[in-house]
Amino acid sequence: MNEKAWGCALDSLKTESEAIADIAGYLEKEPFLKAAEILGRCGKIITSGCGGSGIAAKKFAHSLCCIERDAYFLPPSEALHGGLGCIKEADAVVLLSRGGKTAELLPIVSLCNKKKAVLIAVTENMDSPMAKGAQIVLPMKIRRESDPLDIMTTSSFVAAAAIFDALLSAVMILTGYRLEQFGPVHPGGAVGEMLNN
Repeated sequence: MNEKAWGCALDSLKTESEAIADIAGYLEKEPFLKAAEILGRCGKIITSGCGGSGIAAKKFAHSLCCIERDAYFLPPSEALHGGLGCIKEADAVVLLSRGGKTAELLPIVSLCNKKKAVLIAVTENMDSPMAKGAQIVLPMKIRRESDPLDIMTTSSFVAAAAIFDALLSAVMILTGYRLEQFGPVHPGGAVGEMLNN
């Protein structure tokens, strides 16, 4: 049993590394750069998602704050109870859902179109309501999740995080973000100590 568990663990690492490696083969340059340009100049950035997707979206919002972009994670439950009021015409909204049909996210899609905010969708389902309602769609293609039952948000989580990190890197270049800007906004931890001494 221990050997089976070890083999499954190694398979998980292989599956997730393949999910990341695959991205360079299907990511399209034009919509990706358009998304990065919008994120680099829009009024504010709002990210959202449910479950593991929500965790990835929240981390992306935090990373954008680290490079001084005005970014927030909007929990879907809060969005449906008044939180949608934060979305304005000059904003960009980034939604993550592998299937693109997450019920809690669809009212956000609808409001983005009503308020003319730019909606960037990251999804595997190009025919989904989320993809069809977005101005920019970034694909995410997963062969399988990395857990033994192929049901957990595993490969899809690391692929989404990698796509968001790639966007972050592009935004840093497009905005001319410099190392000396990072110290003042990151005074804590080892990084803060290194940059502020």
